[in-house]
Amino acid sequence: MIQEGTRSSTEAVATLPRLRELLDAATVAAGRAQARYSGYPVGAAILDAWGVIHAGCNVESAAFAATICAERGAVAAAVAGGAGGLIACVTVTRDGDPASCCGACRQLLAEFGHGLLIVNGSLTSDRLRWGTVADWLPHGFTRASLEGIPAPAGSQG
Repeated sequence: MIQEGTRSSTEAVATLPRLRELLDAATVAAGRAQARYSGYPVGAAILDAWGVIHAGCNVESAAFAATICAERGAVAAAVAGGAGGLIACVTVTRDGDPASCCGACRQLLAEFGHGLLIVNGSLTSDRLRWGTVADWLPHGFTRASLEGIPAPAGSQG
């Protein structure tokens, strides 16, 4: 179930160790975002199973399809850094209420488990919104969706 509360909410803090540190890392990353076209900087911080925090920010391109979301940047940093499984993804946007991850980011986060916690925050609000990948992407397409489907002839894999 997707929940909401304040940054000091005991529920959110109890659910995610090091929440304040993750919010701070996502805030720093948002300050580094390249949001030339949208003017909407986003930062993300991922906590891995080893306790390491990996950060990412959105990087926009005039060719919009080449734009990288903060969450996908943080996932790439975590994978490149040898993350030992992902525990949580925390995002921070600049304005307004906390914004949820886009569909592409939800899909990528689902690759790391439906129990992965997602927390959304904003610099101008003390509100947080949180839930698991399963809450944000019910009935998501995953590796299990491909089980039993034969690989095409000539494919490697």
